[in-house]
Amino acid sequence: MQIGLVGLQSSGKTLLFNTLAKIQEEENTYRDEARVEVVKVPDERLNNLTEIFNPKKQVNATIEIFDIPGVGLADDGKVRITSAFLNNVKNNDALFYVIRQFKNEAVPHPLNRIDAAADIEFLETEFLFSDMSFLENRLEKLKKDIQKRKDDKLIKELAVIEKCFEHVNEEKPLRLLELNDSERKMLSGYQLLTLKPLAIAVNLDEDSMKNSEELINEIKNKLGLAGLEVIPFSAEIEYELSKLDEEDQTVFMEEYGIKESALTKILRTSYKVLGLQSFFTVGEDETRAWTIKKNYTAQQAAGVIHTDFYNKFIRAEVVHYDDFMKYKSFAKCKEAGVWRLEGKDYIVQDGDILNIRHS
Repeated sequence: MQIGLVGLQSSGKTLLFNTLAKIQEEENTYRDEARVEVVKVPDERLNNLTEIFNPKKQVNATIEIFDIPGVGLADDGKVRITSAFLNNVKNNDALFYVIRQFKNEAVPHPLNRIDAAADIEFLETEFLFSDMSFLENRLEKLKKDIQKRKDDKLIKELAVIEKCFEHVNEEKPLRLLELNDSERKMLSGYQLLTLKPLAIAVNLDEDSMKNSEELINEIKNKLGLAGLEVIPFSAEIEYELSKLDEEDQTVFMEEYGIKESALTKILRTSYKVLGLQSFFTVGEDETRAWTIKKNYTAQQAAGVIHTDFYNKFIRAEVVHYDDFMKYKSFAKCKEAGVWRLEGKDYIVQDGDILNIRHS
C-alpha cells in the first residue's frame, strides 16, 4: 500500500519525505523526479513486546511513501497542475497533503502567500476538476455504448457515474459521497482523485507551533474538514530531531514541549487512512507487526504470514495486547481467561497477538 505526499513547491514536503525515509541531504534540495521509500511504522506496542520476549530481531510493519514533485510555476509564470503530476497522484492508494504555514523570505511560496486553507482549497479544486472532466467523458462514452447495446453492466455503471458527477458538480469531493461496496468496486479502476483517502499535514514554523491547535481548528472550521485528520508539524524541527540519537531526542523533545514526534503521528495516520491495522506474532526468534486490512478474519490474517497457514488453518490462539501487558505472560493470560481459541471467521482486532495452529 502506498501513500503519496502532495503539495506546492516550498511546502517542506521533500524535507518531510527525507526525514521519514532517513535520508540526509540539504534541507531545501528541490527534486523534480518522484521518489518512493519503504518506511517503518513506529509502534510502541511492538517495542514493549520486544522488551518482554527479547527475540533475535524485531520486524515493524512498513508503508510505502511516495514523494510527488511539488506544484510550481510553469513557463508562463503561473502555477499549473500538469498531467504528469496528476498521473503521479493517481498511482497512490491514499494521499497526504503537505501544506505550508511557515514564513521564510529565503524560500518564496509559488503563489506569494502564506495561507494553508487557500493552498488546501487549491489542491482540492484542481482534483475536483480532474474528476469532473473524467466523469463527464465517461458519461458520454457510456451513453453512446448503451445506445449500441443494452448491457445491464453498463446501465448500472451509468447510474453510479451520474451519481458521482452530480456530487462533484456541487464542488464536493467524492470521499464525502455515500457509496456501497459494489459501487466502490466499480469505481476502483478509475483512480478518482477526490475518492482517495486523505489526511493533511500543516507545516508550521517554530513560533506557530505554540498555537498549533488553534491554527488547525481555524483551518478545519473554515474548510469544513471535521472528518479529516489534520496534523500540525514543523519539518525543520522534525529533521533536526531525526539526526539525534535516542537520548538526545528525548532531551530535544522536552525542551520544545513535544510529547510525540509528528512523524510518528503522520505514519500512524497514513496507516489509518489506508484502512489498515496490525496484529502481532511473538517468540524467541522475532517479534513482528503484520499489516492487514480492517475486518480481516483469523484465516485471512494467517494467510498474510504464509499461504499454507491459510490453506491448512485450524485455530488461532488469541490474546489482545492490552490484556497481555496486564499479565505479562501467556500462562497468566490463560489463568485470567483472556487467552482464547478462535476459529477461521474470527475478526482480528488491531493489537491482537496471534499464534496460528495449522495442519
